[in-house]
Amino acid sequence: MSTSIAEKQSPAAAGSTSSIDRLFRISRRGSTLATEIRGGIVTFFAMAYILVLNPLILQGPDSTGHYLGGGTAPNIPAIAAGTALVAGVMSILMGSIANYPIALAAGLGLNSMVASTIVQIPGMTWADGMGIIVIEGFVILLLVLTGLREAIFRAVPRFLRAAISVSLGLFITLIGLLNAGLVHTFPGGLSFGINGSVGSWPLVVFVFGVVVIIVGLIRKIKGAVLWGILAATVFALIAEAIGHFGVRGDKNPMGWALTVPALNGSPVNLPDFSTLGQFSVVGPFQKVGVVAVAVLAFSILLSDFFDTLGTMIAVGTEGGLLDKEGNPPSARQILIVDSMGAMAGGLGGVSSNTVFVESTTGVAEGARTGIAPIVTGTLFLLATFLSPLFAMVPNEAAAPALVTVGFLMMQQVVDIDWKALHIAIPSFMTIAMAPFAFSISVGIGAGFLTYILVEVARGKARNIHPLMWGSGVVFVVYFLLDPIQKLLGVA
Repeated sequence: MSTSIAEKQSPAAAGSTSSIDRLFRISRRGSTLATEIRGGIVTFFAMAYILVLNPLILQGPDSTGHYLGGGTAPNIPAIAAGTALVAGVMSILMGSIANYPIALAAGLGLNSMVASTIVQIPGMTWADGMGIIVIEGFVILLLVLTGLREAIFRAVPRFLRAAISVSLGLFITLIGLLNAGLVHTFPGGLSFGINGSVGSWPLVVFVFGVVVIIVGLIRKIKGAVLWGILAATVFALIAEAIGHFGVRGDKNPMGWALTVPALNGSPVNLPDFSTLGQFSVVGPFQKVGVVAVAVLAFSILLSDFFDTLGTMIAVGTEGGLLDKEGNPPSARQILIVDSMGAMAGGLGGVSSNTVFVESTTGVAEGARTGIAPIVTGTLFLLATFLSPLFAMVPNEAAAPALVTVGFLMMQQVVDIDWKALHIAIPSFMTIAMAPFAFSISVGIGAGFLTYILVEVARGKARNIHPLMWGSGVVFVVYFLLDPIQKLLGVA
C-alpha cells in the first residue's frame, strides 16, 4: 500500500538547495531528478501507441467524403504529427502548472465517437466534429472554474476511490494484454494467444518483457520497467530482422501489432501539421441544431469527466500523493489543464486530449512530480520529427509495463472492507464493470449507482452527498444515452 506525501519526506529534503528541486518538490515527494526523467521516459513509451492508433481511428472520411488533414485521401502522417504536438504541449503544461506526474494525449473512446458517430451524421464534416470537441472542452473548463468538477471528486467516498483505482488496474492490464495480442477478441468473446498458445515471436517478446520487469522488481533494480521495455525492444528488433514477420492481420496472425520494429529510411522527417485549425464551432449548430449539439457534447463530456477522475485517483494512489482525505495535490490545476486539453485537441484537429492512465507506468517507476510529464511531453514533441525512430518500439515491448502497473494498482484492494456488504457490493461493481465493459466511465457509473441503491436500501439515504445524487442522475442519462439520441434523431 502506498504511503502519503508526508510519510515520504525525509530530513534530507529540508536541506535541498536545488532550484528545480524546490520548484517541483522532488525531494519532498521522495524522488530524484534522475527518477523523474526515467519515469517520464517510461510513460512516453507506454503512451506512444497513440501516435499509431489515433491516426488509424481518425483516418476515415466524414459524411461529405472528405478526410481529416484535407483532401480526398487519408493523411495519416499529418494526424500523427498533430497528435504528438498536442500531447507534447499539454503534457508539458500539466507538469509545469499542476506539478503532477500525469501526461495527456488523444483519448481513446473519445476519438472513436468522433470518427464513427459525430462526423458520420449527414452533412457533418471533420471541422464540425472537432468544433463539438472544442465546445465540450469549454463547458468542462467552466465546470472546473466554478468548482463543481472538483467538488464531485471530493464527494466520492474513500472506499469507492480505492475501488476505482483497482478497477483501473484491471482495465490497464487488459489493455496491455490486448495491445500485445496475448489476449485478443473474436465474435464470441476473448481468446488466449494464437490457438491457445504463445505461438508467435511477437508474443514471446511480450512475455520476455514481462519476465525482465518481474525479475527487476524482485531484485529491486532501479528502472526495472524501463529496462524491460528496452530489453524487449532489442529482442523485437533482432526477431524482426531475422524473421520479417510484418504487421499482424487476419492473413498474418504471427505478425506485430500496429508497428513493426524496424527502421526504414531516415529516422528524421519533417512533420505535417495540416490538421491544426481544422475545426468549426458554428458549423455543428447549422448542420444538426442546438439540441443535437448539446447531446453530442454531453456524451463526450461525461466520458471525459469521469475518466479523468478515475485516472487522478489511480496515479495519486499509486504514487502515495493523496492527502488524508484522499485528494491529490493541485486538483484544480490538474482539472484545468485536462479541460484545456479537450479544447486543444479540437483546435489541433486530433480529438479531445485527456489524462492517460498509462501515466501510472511512470509512477510505478518512481515519478512523483511534474518533471515526468514534462519529459514525456518533450519526447512527444521530438516524435513529430523522430516518429520513425519511436515507431521502432512495438506494442509487444511497451505492453509489459501496462501489465506490471495493473498488478501494482491491484494492491489497493486491501483498502476495501470486503466483509461490509454496503462497501463491498458497490466496490465490486466498480472493479468488475470497468474492464468487462472496457470503459472507465461505465465502471465508475456502475459503482456510483450501486452505492446509492445500497445506501437507500439500508435506510442511510441521508449519508449520500447531494453531488453523488446528481452524479447518479447523470449516469442514468449516460446509460440511456443511445435511446435518448435516437428519440431526438441524433444517432
